[in-house]
Amino acid sequence: MKVSQSAILSSSQLKECAQLGQQLARLRLARRVKQTDAALRAGLSRNTVYRLEKGDPGLAFGQILRYLEAIAPGSTLLDLLSENDPALLALSAREKTQRVRDLSATELKELDF
Repeated sequence: MKVSQSAILSSSQLKECAQLGQQLARLRLARRVKQTDAALRAGLSRNTVYRLEKGDPGLAFGQILRYLEAIAPGSTLLDLLSENDPALLALSAREKTQRVRDLSATELKELDF
């Protein structure tokens, strides 16, 4: 009988699955790898990769590790969870908000409607 993992896991465990999926997606984006390319490298379907990045708890652990290896060769699960990857650090730096200067009087007049 097929068992739904979502029904068995607690809410905190489901949150951990979702967080792991988000971290994998973030790492893929930081490394600038397309989802289809990562799926092909890992030997997974794009639908499986989509479910993995959404935190589906019903996927096999081996699929997660294969996907991680496809995105960041040589990287471990511990590296992913501790966010020590240089690409993730660079992505965080790019995402930080930049300081914005005040508008000049002429720029304010142009925007006044």
